[in-house]
Amino acid sequence: MQSLQKNDKPTASSHAAIIRARNLSRTYTLGESRITGVDAVDLEIAAGELVLLTGVSGSGKSTLLSLLAGLDRPTAGELTVAGRDLSQASGASLDDYRRHVVGMVFQSFNLMPTLDVLENVCLPALLAGRPMADVRKRATELLGWLNLGPRLAHLPAQLSGGEMQRTAIARALINDPAVILADEPTGNLDSRNGAVVIDLLTELNRASGKTIVIATHGGLADKAATRRIRLGDGRIQWDG
Repeated sequence: MQSLQKNDKPTASSHAAIIRARNLSRTYTLGESRITGVDAVDLEIAAGELVLLTGVSGSGKSTLLSLLAGLDRPTAGELTVAGRDLSQASGASLDDYRRHVVGMVFQSFNLMPTLDVLENVCLPALLAGRPMADVRKRATELLGWLNLGPRLAHLPAQLSGGEMQRTAIARALINDPAVILADEPTGNLDSRNGAVVIDLLTELNRASGKTIVIATHGGLADKAATRRIRLGDGRIQWDG
């Protein structure tokens, strides 16, 4: 694997918070029942941290990540990411936020099956209005770094699970987001490919200072984390 240009690793103490949540809650109505996904969470994450969100299934990890990604809206409380107030944002503002501020990596890859590797990576930048020539150049560079240069014209169905997740990482990076959010990024991978994905995310954090939040129930990323937050019943049970 090629290396990113190295810089001094940012530390939590040397950067202001890039993520701030105050009394953040998300509840859902299902028939006559109310289900709590996130319950009065207070949270600050500094720029340059690599944070693990842990907890059993249903603990609130994916709900919190969806709120941070602007894919869902809080029921109550405040949420600011990179200076953007997500609790009061319009639909258009959230679209712009997702295109320019955050990059998402999903367990199920979420690649477009009819687009090849290069087209999948280019798509978010083209939707953001960037010039085609610049986008293709940057996408090719990212895919080269991820050792996917020979796979540019392949469809997702022609890739291994590890290759699909590396393509998804390149797609998440194409707009140079300040924050990378990864929801169980190794969940559909074997241990070897899972370790490769964690190494990639760690290198992004260490070399380029990207703030990375990973929701996981496994232990592959434990050594890479600058901080671990355990959730239970939508609340923070432990943070350290």
